[in-house]
Parts: sequence; C-alpha cells; structure tokens
Amino acid sequence: MSPIGSLINNTIAKMDEKELAEILKYSNPKELYIITWNNLLKRISCPFKVVVLRRVGGLKKGQIVDVDGVKVTMELKTVYIIKGELYYYYYFDILD
Repeated sequence: MSPIGSLINNTIAKMDEKELAEILKYSNPKELYIITWNNLLKRISCPFKVVVLRRVGGLKKGQIVDVDGVKVTMELKTVYIIKGELYYYYYFDILD
C-alpha cells in the first residue's frame, strides 16, 4: 500500500461517526465527481447510466442501468442506489 493510502486508512480508522457525519454533510447524494480518462475532473448528476461488469444482485452482466443516488459507507466506500438497492461502485462502469 502506498504511504498516502496508509495515511488515509489510518485516518478513517480513527474517525468516529460524528466526524464522518460532519464531513459527509457537505456531500450531495445526487452528484458524483469523477476523474476522466484524460485526467479531467467532471461532475455527473443522477440519474446517470452505468453498465454492469458482472452479475450482482438482480442485475446481469452487460445490463445498462440508471444510478439514482450515491452514498458512502462508514469505510468511505462509494455505493450506488439502483432500483432502490445499494451496490458497491466497483461492479459498474460509468457510461458518460
């Protein structure tokens, strides 16, 4: 793990629910910031389309679905809200 990754993990491990809530109050569950393939920062708004990379829940590989919202777990992992269900971001590629 890189020194930055280690620092982030140590910071998260020491963060309590109140501190996390304080940080997340500035986030918007209808927006996601991404870094594009050409290193540009881009804001995308919900709903946005993603393709399913592998079968997960009731979704099939190759299926295109809309992300209705974005949340973050206590471990700061991004989850998408799709058809009322929560899925980790890494099961999908954004189609934008």
